[in-house]
Amino acid sequence: MFLTWLNLRHAGVIGMNRRNADFILRYNERSLYPLVDDKLRTKQLAIAAGIAVPQLYGVIEIEHDIANIPNIVRDYKDFVIKPAHGSGGNGIAVIIGRINERFQYNNGSLLTEEELEYHISNILSGMYSLGGQPDQALIEYRVKFDPLFESVSYRGVPDIRTIVFRGIPVASMVRLPTRLSDGKANLHQGAVGAGIDLNSGMTTRAVWQNRPIDIHPDTGSVISGLAIPHWNKLLTLAAQCYELVGLGYLGVDVVLDHELGPLVLELNARPGLSIQIANGKGMEKRLEYIDHLNKIPEKAQDRAALAQSLFKAEN
Repeated sequence: MFLTWLNLRHAGVIGMNRRNADFILRYNERSLYPLVDDKLRTKQLAIAAGIAVPQLYGVIEIEHDIANIPNIVRDYKDFVIKPAHGSGGNGIAVIIGRINERFQYNNGSLLTEEELEYHISNILSGMYSLGGQPDQALIEYRVKFDPLFESVSYRGVPDIRTIVFRGIPVASMVRLPTRLSDGKANLHQGAVGAGIDLNSGMTTRAVWQNRPIDIHPDTGSVISGLAIPHWNKLLTLAAQCYELVGLGYLGVDVVLDHELGPLVLELNARPGLSIQIANGKGMEKRLEYIDHLNKIPEKAQDRAALAQSLFKAEN
């Protein structure tokens, strides 16, 4: 155990205590947390700032509103239902179509309208929310992921997580759904994490359940060497989210729609640290360097370019 700790320290991997004390507590004002913990507020802020997000079809706020579901989704064959205050992908229902008046989940199972309404009722009760508080259900556009990911994703939509510190991207990874994760892009539920080189936007290595892998466990396709489309735009989008919510240490989750391009999915004031494992390198040196910068570029595009130039030599 002691040797493992030394190896992690040598690799520059920061732990939760260091992250909390040196970066989150110092740079994230508690009063700003509701801007990212509430997905509806995040979406409204992004829309006002001209940042692309999945289209919002409707919001269910109280039990009485559930009866309005047929009207909200009448013109859409597919859609996503998610809790406004959920975390870790819990409570998200991805509907990919309809068969014989039933709604089809992305895992293939079918739900009646009553079962769908029951799920929404559970969301409103706070079953999936942070702290178990009463919640809202968002009904929104279902992302159709970029064809690049077809061979390295099982049913669900991959997303790209970027850590942004003082407005400068620090590290990125793409999270690839698997059978084990039930099509969700969540590493703790069994998704694959693939590190991304900030300069080139290419996937470099991958881990699954904290073990290095070369191929996707379900599709058998090679994961490294994928060129992420719209990479410079995506990195700039992540940097823009610094101004959006004012948090100095931030996790930005972006999805790549095959028609709409990069869309901001959600933001996180306490992003996890597994991104270091996915990339095979810690964030310590990068964070410390940015922490000591006297001047940070004002424009998001310049901050994204700075990140690419700063960390190019590491790769």
